[in-house]
Formats: sequence, structure tokens, C-alpha cells
Amino acid sequence: MNTIGYFEIQSSDPQREIDFYRNVFEWKFIKEEFASIEYYRIETETIYGGLLKRPAQVPPMQSGTNAFCCSIEVDNFDKTQELILQNGGQIALPKFAVPGRCWQGYFLDADNNVFGIFEVDENAK
Repeated sequence: MNTIGYFEIQSSDPQREIDFYRNVFEWKFIKEEFASIEYYRIETETIYGGLLKRPAQVPPMQSGTNAFCCSIEVDNFDKTQELILQNGGQIALPKFAVPGRCWQGYFLDADNNVFGIFEVDENAK
């Protein structure tokens, strides 16, 4: 197997991040009662994940990513970037070409979690 089968996002303000990811990617969030922390199951079209109340302080800016960084495949990079910015996200690394494969970029949600988006395009240069 050796594929990513689940991902988690930590947040100091879960409802803010739920609104962000719901508005940008139309993900579904279901509150779970089994955990001793605030926890939401995330359902997407392809992979399951979770969002939990951050158990520690938010890492300081410019400290780099301290976890796996997931990238989300989107139909239209520019349109998705616009939604990210409209919903309080920031550009971490602007759009760039992975030649012959895709357009890639990295962003921060409102809690400074890094994530990527990519649009498949064999003509990317």
C-alpha cells in the first residue's frame, strides 16, 4: 500500500478552519464524540482526514513546516487561489510550474498551517 490514507490538521480555532476548508474545497466535517479533545472527521471525495483542537501553541512564523505537507489536486489553480485568499488564507510559496506535470503552490490557512494545491497540466513550463 504505502500511500497516504488519512491526514490531520491542527487548529487553535477549529470553527475558523472548518469554515475555511469547507468554503474553499467543499469538505464535509463531522464532530466526533469519541475523543477527549475537540475532533472533527473530514470527508473529501478521495481521502479521509481529521481536524483537531491544537494541543500546543501555534509554531512561530518562518520556522518551517514541522509535519508532512499535503497538497490538494484542484481543477483550476487560479480560481482556488482566489477562494483561499478570500477566506483568509495567505500565499506561502507562489504558483510555479513542475514542468510537464502541473502547476503547484503553497498556502497558509488562518492558523498558519501549510498546505499545497496543484492543477495537473502536462503543458506547464
